[in-house]
Amino acid sequence: MREIQASEAKTHLPQLLDDVERGETLIITRHGRAIARIVPEVNRRQEEIDSAIEGIMARRKQNGKITFKELRSAREEGRKY
Repeated sequence: MREIQASEAKTHLPQLLDDVERGETLIITRHGRAIARIVPEVNRRQEEIDSAIEGIMARRKQNGKITFKELRSAREEGRKY
């Protein structure tokens, strides 16, 4: 949870809305006192989560089980040592 002064919120509203859309909660303050809270829309966020889970499950059915070796290889891919 991040606190933002009202004047800053007014100036940067589009960016703040992007942050909230990505799941962040913001507290708007005026003279050091909290006056508002901007939170992500619960239904939309849940729909995104459900869609991601469905995609993962569909891919698992297509590709079958993944071995530990394959998982580790995917994690290490592109790393610079």
